[in-house]
Amino acid sequence: MKIVAKKVIIYSMVGLMQIGMFASAAEAAAPRQEEPPRFEQRNEHRNDHQQRDLEKERRLHEENKRHEQEMKRRPHESRKKWHERQQREIERHERAIHEIMEMRHR
Repeated sequence: MKIVAKKVIIYSMVGLMQIGMFASAAEAAAPRQEEPPRFEQRNEHRNDHQQRDLEKERRLHEENKRHEQEMKRRPHESRKKWHERQQREIERHERAIHEIMEMRHR
């Protein structure tokens, strides 16, 4: 009986070792599902840039529209006051455009 028990234990251990080696080899050979392909990461990165570019285009459009309205002469405004306001508006508009364009390069 002792000999039979030893043989059962030895064959069980050998079988478990073979299963363990087969399982680790299969795991190493199988591709991982967790890791997304690299092109998808680039697309996500590209989408971020596209969204930022769209936001900057929208801000440029709004600033240009606002600037156009501010450059018009208002009723009952003297020519001198109008020109002074235009000069301030041109400086403000240039700063705003510069800030928006700086965002584009970040």
